[in-house]
Amino acid sequence: MRTPETNWERLVRAALRLERLGVVVSEQQPVSGVAGNVPSSLTNNTHIDEILRAADEIEDEDPNIARILCEHAYSLAQNLDPNSEGRGVLQFKTGLMSVIKQKLAKRDGRTIDRSQDIARLQEFYKHYREKNKVDELREDEMKMRESGVFSGNLGELERKTLKRKKVFATLRVLGTVLEELTREMAPDAVQNLISEEMKRVMEKDAAMTEDVIPYNIIPLDTQSITNAIVNLPEVKAAILSLKYYANLPKLPSDFSLPATRSADVLDLLHYVFGFQKDNVSNQREHIVHLLANEQSRFGCVLGSEPKIDETAVTSVFKKSLENYTKWCNYLPLQPVWNNMENLSREKKLLYVSLYFLIWGEAANIRFLPECLCYIFHHMARELEEILRQPIAQSAKSCISPDGVSFLSQLIFPLYDVIAAEAANNDNGRAPHSAWRNYDDFNEFFWSLRCFQLGWPWMLSSPFFTKPSKNTMGILSSGGSKHYGKTSFVEHRTFLHLYHSFHRLWIFLFMMFQGLTIIAFNNGVNSTTIKQVLSLGPTYVVMKFIESVLDILMMYGAFSTSRRSAVTRIFGRFLWFSVASFAVCYFYIKALQDGSSSAAFRIYIFMIGIYAAYNLFIGFLVRIPFCHRLTDLCYRWRIVRLVRWLHQEHYYVGQGMYERTIDYIKYVLFWLVILGGKFSFAYFLQIKPLVSPTKTIVNFRDLQYSWHDLMSRNNHNALTILSLWAPVFAVSVVLICCFLCFLLQIAAFEHHYGKNKSYPVLVGFLMNHFLADLLTMLMNYFRYLTDVYRGVKT
Repeated sequence: MRTPETNWERLVRAALRLERLGVVVSEQQPVSGVAGNVPSSLTNNTHIDEILRAADEIEDEDPNIARILCEHAYSLAQNLDPNSEGRGVLQFKTGLMSVIKQKLAKRDGRTIDRSQDIARLQEFYKHYREKNKVDELREDEMKMRESGVFSGNLGELERKTLKRKKVFATLRVLGTVLEELTREMAPDAVQNLISEEMKRVMEKDAAMTEDVIPYNIIPLDTQSITNAIVNLPEVKAAILSLKYYANLPKLPSDFSLPATRSADVLDLLHYVFGFQKDNVSNQREHIVHLLANEQSRFGCVLGSEPKIDETAVTSVFKKSLENYTKWCNYLPLQPVWNNMENLSREKKLLYVSLYFLIWGEAANIRFLPECLCYIFHHMARELEEILRQPIAQSAKSCISPDGVSFLSQLIFPLYDVIAAEAANNDNGRAPHSAWRNYDDFNEFFWSLRCFQLGWPWMLSSPFFTKPSKNTMGILSSGGSKHYGKTSFVEHRTFLHLYHSFHRLWIFLFMMFQGLTIIAFNNGVNSTTIKQVLSLGPTYVVMKFIESVLDILMMYGAFSTSRRSAVTRIFGRFLWFSVASFAVCYFYIKALQDGSSSAAFRIYIFMIGIYAAYNLFIGFLVRIPFCHRLTDLCYRWRIVRLVRWLHQEHYYVGQGMYERTIDYIKYVLFWLVILGGKFSFAYFLQIKPLVSPTKTIVNFRDLQYSWHDLMSRNNHNALTILSLWAPVFAVSVVLICCFLCFLLQIAAFEHHYGKNKSYPVLVGFLMNHFLADLLTMLMNYFRYLTDVYRGVKT
């Protein structure tokens, strides 16, 4: 009976044999030998696959070199998964060991010597280069492309390109394995085994593997003969603008750089803060694209050494750090630069590079843009200290036991606490107040209190305290060491129907009250004006209800919210409490004492001052010039106080306002809707009920079929309430009807065009809107008719 090892060995041998013969097992996937069986559970499976593919390729040419590569691939797999716990890892190791044993069986019985393996690899490396004429491969391809003769023979060009890629990929694998094997040897022995000339040849070949080294659009870490974008003058100028300039501290001698390019400012940031290599490569290309694109808008650059315009650099700088500048103005806080006018172009590019490197490695912290501003602010100040040194040093904030790492020291602590909070939401079933989301973390950086976190992070701060897994209630208790919600807690209640639309409710109720007063007085006269003044108590009482709801909706975030927000909420509550009492008292006193009394004059003065202040502020906030002026003067305490009294400070939405012409169109649109709505409500809803209401009020000793405690001896109040309640409800709904009416007209204009006849418009409206509206109105008039008949009877 065959063992699994035997079956796997037979399968591998058959796959290798078919691979060498060029046979395809299926139409969908060609056989790739042992290289095609690398399990995906190995995190570095791409590198292992490349080594095994190179071993398959040179199997016939030199089995010993193939054996060395297979052994190295096996050691990599063993280091990645020593216990073979990943899916398919055990089978892969077993099969790879069988291949190694098969290759060892072909030897003449000599023992394995690593120094001899390194020497064999060197000899084979030289032989492989000479055999494939590496120095001539790129030259032949370049000549063919530049001559244009390939236009009639694209297959020949493609064949040369594929051969070059394959040869350089194999050389890269051989060089990588040779370098990793030498690490296991003593330094003295390595110097004797590998000559300096051999090292230079390997570095040169590594620099020429343009299609092997990954890049996005522009190959900046390697030489290129086929990429036309590199030769654009804007791109050349952008690359030159990032070069290492004289005033920067020197990089240590052990800092490695690609042989194809010189050091630039991103290499300095890479060394100082320990950014990941791939992140630095991506952001280098990103910044080059930004500079080149911006330069193309200002015109083409000329000369053998093109130079980016100062205007293009400043534009990229302002756009990239716009959020940081707004954040500093909002707090308020002095940016890392004292005066942008005196900031050199090199410093601007250095700050832009630092910001994009932070963003590129921030992972989920990218959803906290103001947190990134905080990190950038401190890292830029730390960089200023390092720039004063003659030799570059590692930043203290990024030093870890394993070296210098921005990711582990600055990003991971934030990511860890965010992940812990997300795990506390009970898969979305926990209440909103039980855990912090991205907004809560980000809004913490909307005040100067965020600087309590220090630099480097003060991990003992309550901000970094993870929630308890059993905590499912309100997190923000006063004595807790754990931060709760920052400024907003979602409470699931029907009170949101009023709280979220309080302005609309106040406006509709006050208009209904005013129209009713006018209808009962048969027009506008002195009595009507006195009674319309009752809108003052109505307004302040409804604002008092709003302030109470503000406190209730804020419950759960008082201890961790900004002091200004909490102060404003309780200040509004106290103000409208006093205002409600004072306005109601003076209005009742004025009704009792008459219009010539002191109470009436005080009431008029109070209402006039408050209305004038609100109208004045409301008018100013609609003027773009006033917006821009207050934004420029936002650092003044008096300006912040006035804006704070008008509206709570929020970072999001600062500086956003509509144009004056857009606001005028908006006002005219709503004037048409509200004019039609209130005209309909006054003439067809309110005025027809005036006479029945007066009649019902004058009824005496009515006998009700139900037990009534309100209407008897109280002017039939419950009957009047039941009469007017449907009218008020329909009056509120009618605003939606008139809005839909205008929207249907707009939809008709958009869908059918402006040249259609009006009968088509009428038919369109009848089908889509007026039929339902007429049905509702007929039911409503039937209701009014029944009420009127009942009153007459």
